[in-house]
Amino acid sequence: MKNLHRIDLNLLVYLDVLLRECNVTQAANHLGLSQPAMSNGLRRLRDLFGDPLLVRTSDGMTPTARARELEPLLRDILAGVDRAVQPTSEFDPASADQVIRVMASDYAESTLFPAVMQQLREQAPGITLDIMTPSDVSFLDVERGKVDLVINRFVEMPQSFHQITLWQDSFSCLLSPENPILANFDLEAYLSANHIWVSKTGMGVGVGVDPDDVQRLGWVDAALAKRNKKRRIRVFTRHYQAAMTLAEQNDLIVTLPTRATWLKRDNPRVVVRDVPFEVPPLQLKMAWSPLLQHNPAHRWVRQLITHIARELGPEDQQATATNAPLRGANAKPAKASTAKSLKKTTATSLKTATKGRKRPPASA
Repeated sequence: MKNLHRIDLNLLVYLDVLLRECNVTQAANHLGLSQPAMSNGLRRLRDLFGDPLLVRTSDGMTPTARARELEPLLRDILAGVDRAVQPTSEFDPASADQVIRVMASDYAESTLFPAVMQQLREQAPGITLDIMTPSDVSFLDVERGKVDLVINRFVEMPQSFHQITLWQDSFSCLLSPENPILANFDLEAYLSANHIWVSKTGMGVGVGVDPDDVQRLGWVDAALAKRNKKRRIRVFTRHYQAAMTLAEQNDLIVTLPTRATWLKRDNPRVVVRDVPFEVPPLQLKMAWSPLLQHNPAHRWVRQLITHIARELGPEDQQATATNAPLRGANAKPAKASTAKSLKKTTATSLKTATKGRKRPPASA
């Protein structure tokens, strides 16, 4: 404790940003400082820790071993300070006025967010959602707190992120009722057809797909490869809605998460069938930066999304996905009772979760 008087907490903020950016000018811009002021801050940090902290190499400014040791400690310290200065009053969603930025694949956007938006309009009408695509966002953006939440399937994720599984989903096939393989829809028929590939896992700018790189094609093709089988892919897309529309053609099949097919169950131009082989289920995850873990507004939104995801069923999804007339001659409106039940359950759960200053459920 005797050395605390030497420490300017602002310097710890400077160091945190410097270690993230590894660039004095960019760190200065991030904090709204001049480049000389940031350089002076780095000099003071070097004096404080008795270490260069960042050294110039052929790859730019590189953190020293001591800096790497300090990095997780810094984040814990700054997160603790952030918790200490958070307002002690409860978060009031009804009076909140802010933007929540969420990265989501169009699978999550189509299946989950209609119900989320319905609840936000009723419980927190001043909150605006900015839904970004996976190509818009990097892990660094999330780590810095520039993006509040990311919702997608993830093959890998930084260990520092908090995360929760919203749901597990199986796979189904969507195809035209005029497709001739429907008469005997087995594995042999499946492999004889032309296929639509659809996926956007993780985040970051995408690259072209190599049809021969089975492991990078995802769950469906990896499952086939274990059987020494391979399907004939004729269309590659990163958009689930586009893939489901293309499946209306009578010679194409799309294999995709079952919850996505619920959106088309009243469309007479497509039918849903079980996949004629075993495909491991996918997990839809929600993740966020440790910098936002204890933010009251952020915590409330996380809990809202989690409760909705856990309660959402086919009828709820259909009822909230669209207020427009349903497609198809035999389309019937979804039952309102289930949607009302979802609203009541979500509101009650959130009221309990936000009461007082108790911590939220672990990882939520």
